[in-house]
Amino acid sequence: MLNSFKKPDSPVALLVKNSPDLMSMIKEGDLVNGKLLKRAPRKVYFDLGRFGTGVIYGLEFSNAREVLKKLKEGDEVSAKVVSVENDDGYVELSLAGAEKQKSWQVIKELWEKGEELPVKITGANVGGLMAEVEELKAFLPVSQLSNEHYPRVDDGSKEKILEELKKFIGQELKVKILDVNPRTFKFILSEREVTNQNVKEKLTKYKAGDIVEGIVSGVADFGAFVKFADDPEIEGLVHISELDHKLVENPKEVANVNDRVKAKILEINNDRVTLSLKALKADPWLKVEEKYKAGTEINGRVSRFNPFGAFVALDSEIQGLIHVSEFGSVEEMEKQIKEGQNYNFYIEFVKPQEKRIILKLKK
Repeated sequence: MLNSFKKPDSPVALLVKNSPDLMSMIKEGDLVNGKLLKRAPRKVYFDLGRFGTGVIYGLEFSNAREVLKKLKEGDEVSAKVVSVENDDGYVELSLAGAEKQKSWQVIKELWEKGEELPVKITGANVGGLMAEVEELKAFLPVSQLSNEHYPRVDDGSKEKILEELKKFIGQELKVKILDVNPRTFKFILSEREVTNQNVKEKLTKYKAGDIVEGIVSGVADFGAFVKFADDPEIEGLVHISELDHKLVENPKEVANVNDRVKAKILEINNDRVTLSLKALKADPWLKVEEKYKAGTEINGRVSRFNPFGAFVALDSEIQGLIHVSEFGSVEEMEKQIKEGQNYNFYIEFVKPQEKRIILKLKK
């Protein structure tokens, strides 16, 4: 019978056997702290405490030569685990990337605690602002800026948005960390999260249906922003469809910055407030049939074309529509009628509930 010899257990194997709960805490990629134990030719050993002995050698030794030269026995460093157990039973370590990984750990802790932190803005693109935290690059999307700092651009021009965002370069903003993923280098900040709590608390005294006084703080192609006069930190949006009962092509026809307005709260969702100006205005469509009747002739001004027809202003509040099918094509329609010109039309039918008056051109 051949004698069988069993290879002695390595220090790491013994540690796993005797204290499996401890080893479950260390894995490749983890950061560990170690004290310099001793030097050997092209090797340096570290005392990792309960994790055993670590070693830096080979290419990792060459890469960290300058750092290692400055260390004395007993000095402590942070290192990254390359292998939990190499062929000699040691925990293989690397100093390369350890500092950056330590930064990611700090960031992750701040994120988990939900702590507020100041950041200096270092750059901008049309999507948002760039910053650095713990020497790591972070991104603050436009959508996560506070109401005060959100770029208000009338026509939605990307060039103008970028111009507004560039004004923040060099400034310090208070933010919270929204999302972190070291593996994909994802590091997202939010200024809204800082102001959210204050706004949410203030909004508890308001409800849908309330009438508020406000000041128009910005106008965009999709509507107008209104700050509450009594609580300027609260800002709501009046969508273009809620500006007036008439068809609004440009919000500036109805609202301009610094206008004082009264608005009705339609909805409060977390820190977002939806407002309406038209809800406080008399609806001209309620009595439209008293003024406009099917089969009668009316004079109106062509206000604009679209792919399915032309809108015709019948008065300052009511518009009718003549369908493109009346002409056969958009091209033919634009030959027969011109924007800004007045023509005589017949009213085909009136639908107050749908806010529609369908017209035919008098020939």
